Amino acid sequence: MRAAAALALLAGLALPASCATMTLSGLDVLERDGFKALQNRRVGLITNHTAINLQGRHAADLMHEAGVKLAAIFAPEHGFRGTEGHGAHIAHSSDAVTGAPIYSLYGKNMRPAPEQLAGLDILVFDIQDVGARFYTYLTTMGYAMEEAAKAGVDFMVLDRPNPIGGHATEGPLLEPDIKAFTAYFPVPTRHGFTPGEMAFFHKDRMKLDLPLTVIRMSGWTRDMFFDETGLVWTNPSPNIRSVEAEVLYPGIGCFESTNLSVGRGTGSPFTWFGAPWLDGDRLAADLNDIGLPGVEFRSARKTPDSDVHAGKECGGVDILIKRKRDIKPLEIFVYAASLLKKNHPGDFVYRPAELRKMTGSGLLGAALEKGSSAGAVIKKYNKEKAAFEKTRGKWLLY
Repeated sequence: MRAAAALALLAGLALPASCATMTLSGLDVLERDGFKALQNRRVGLITNHTAINLQGRHAADLMHEAGVKLAAIFAPEHGFRGTEGHGAHIAHSSDAVTGAPIYSLYGKNMRPAPEQLAGLDILVFDIQDVGARFYTYLTTMGYAMEEAAKAGVDFMVLDRPNPIGGHATEGPLLEPDIKAFTAYFPVPTRHGFTPGEMAFFHKDRMKLDLPLTVIRMSGWTRDMFFDETGLVWTNPSPNIRSVEAEVLYPGIGCFESTNLSVGRGTGSPFTWFGAPWLDGDRLAADLNDIGLPGVEFRSARKTPDSDVHAGKECGGVDILIKRKRDIKPLEIFVYAASLLKKNHPGDFVYRPAELRKMTGSGLLGAALEKGSSAGAVIKKYNKEKAAFEKTRGKWLLY
């Protein structure tokens, strides 16, 4: 049996804080109902370490104990246990508890193969997302839905919260010619969907002939952040270690298209960014002068012990969260990138194709080249996301 303590050690699990309303994830709801929807069916489970119930127990163990025929497990980026690093390729393996084969969906093959789906009645997706389009777990879900439709296999999503709230969206829609693992859904950079909502959106967009069931959460509302749900926290990936990091990730994550460190190898990934040449005092002062909502900036020097600028002391900026509901993380990135281009023109480097994939459009790259204002870019972003918000209601479940 996988113990909660082992999960805590491997994935940063923390017991829920006291809260007024206790959210039940889709897994908790399915467990409450005795896993009736999966009985007498051969199940393939797309999952990782985040698929835990209110007691911190894993979906695979719970299904196995309930007599569900767990025929295969499929693991996304970072692996079944969530301990593999950024971009690490993961081999196939097997689960010691259930005996099920574990097929990797990150590496050489990112989609379930026909032979892996053969004999399955249903694919079940249970993974905690973070709410940014370029985070890859929901792309894995989308790919699996398409392959399930081809194979005549049903699909089920055990829904989980959007951990940074379901009201706010931010950023441009993905430009139609951009197709990548980190740029798959034509939604804003911060999309505001739960996994189940994204599944319905994707089914409609792709016109998939796919029986789709979403086991809805109980007790979650769109204004809730993860730390207000009462659900057990576990790091969704090795460098997303807090709700604060999740809130900032849709913006600060875009710095991975540049030559800046986003804090991998420090104690503050995605809540700090920097580089050896960066004047943190100046950048923090400039960003504070802009008055971006919900945050303050403080100069901080750090030395990453891995990843970008490993072993080099970097000037940088800590992002201090004051009011998480007000924060617009992509605006932070756009303003910071514009200031870095202005203040460090010979040092700040970005990869145009990667920047376009992560933000979803070529607007910012063009603005950086022309010296256009950050405000003009954000105005265009807001126009696109407003159009999306007018249409997204048909897919919302909460």
